[in-house]
Amino acid sequence: MAQLKKPTKEFTAANLPIWHELGLGIDWLALHYSPDYFGIGIPRGNGSGVILIPGFLADDNYLGEMYFWLGRIGYHPFLSKIGRVADCFDVLVTRLLKTIDRAYQETGAKVHLVGHSMGGMLARVAADRSPEKVASVITLGSPFRGIRSHPLVLELGELVRKSIKIQGKRPDQPACFTAECSCKSMQALNSNQPEERVRYTAIYTKKDGVVDWRACLDEDPAANFEVSSTHVGLAFNPFVYRLIGQRLALSNSKRDEKSNPDGKVA
Repeated sequence: MAQLKKPTKEFTAANLPIWHELGLGIDWLALHYSPDYFGIGIPRGNGSGVILIPGFLADDNYLGEMYFWLGRIGYHPFLSKIGRVADCFDVLVTRLLKTIDRAYQETGAKVHLVGHSMGGMLARVAADRSPEKVASVITLGSPFRGIRSHPLVLELGELVRKSIKIQGKRPDQPACFTAECSCKSMQALNSNQPEERVRYTAIYTKKDGVVDWRACLDEDPAANFEVSSTHVGLAFNPFVYRLIGQRLALSNSKRDEKSNPDGKVA
């Protein structure tokens, strides 16, 4: 099967229906009336660590719903502790790697990463840089194939880039927060060689009003899952929660199979 080619170093505007994002409230209400929210029919976790990573311009706070849900279904959730996602990409990844180290030490096993939007990009890079501590990566509307976003999002990105430059945070990287940056993290994002030891899942929505959904697809078609949601609502959508529960369970079962030579899943 022919694989998709990943465009690199692409930050372009896309004509997207950003008004679709007004449906965020529907996603939120649907979640709270869904049995998935209460863990009904969701595979139970095995206590492994799951780190949640926020999207562009956001911080950990809005992922609280998913954080407590993961705890209810049997996982050990962690917030990213990377601060607001409006900083040098490499700096954000470095902070995330510290959280991965802490979660790995506390749980004694590889951890899972769940990243929303830009948070998924950070997750994929962190997994590439520390695959021995990451079991799986789940991205929610993350344009890791190239930033093709609504013009407003690109304008906000430019403001962040100028802020980083003005503050002199990365004088060694004049192209910081652009696809042309030569830092280790951006180079990893631009590469097309995902770590084989890590299981990847890409959840996307064709109703996305913020990023082009085509930029959110994994090279492996079997790793891609479409849901009906807004971009922001991917963090609250009941179908997304169900998929996360299923994919985490699948990753854990595969890991247990490898740890049991007789093939029995613990």
